[in-house]
Amino acid sequence: QVQLVESGGGLVQAGGSLRLSCAASGGTFSTYAVGWFRRAPGKEREFVSAIRRNGSILHGDFVTGRFTISRDNAKNTVFLQMNSLKPEDTAVYYCAAGDIRYMRIRYGEEYDYWGQGTQVTVSS
Repeated sequence: QVQLVESGGGLVQAGGSLRLSCAASGGTFSTYAVGWFRRAPGKEREFVSAIRRNGSILHGDFVTGRFTISRDNAKNTVFLQMNSLKPEDTAVYYCAAGDIRYMRIRYGEEYDYWGQGTQVTVSS
C-alpha cells in the first residue's frame, strides 16, 4: 500500500510560482507512474502532468510550458514546478500513483493511490 502526501500549495499572485511535492511511503515508488490532477470548484477533475517510471513525461494541453514535473526516486518524491500561474489555475491539486500502461497516464481512473490534495489559489 502506497501513501501519498502533497505539500507546497498556497496563495500566490498571478504570474507567480509554486512548487508542489508529492511524498510517497510504502510500496515500490520507483516502479510507479505518478500523475498530478486538479479539481477546481464546480469543474471535473483535470489531468495536469505525469511522469512514468522511465522518466518520460506527459503534460495536459493547458500546461503550455509553464509546469515542470520531476521525480527523485531516492527520496520517493515527485515535484510539480508551476510558473506563470494564472487565476484559472486555482484548484485542489492531487497526486496519484499506479502501475499504468504507457498511454493511459492521463486518465485518473487508471491510478491506484491518491493523496489528500493541496489547495492552490492564484489571485488576480
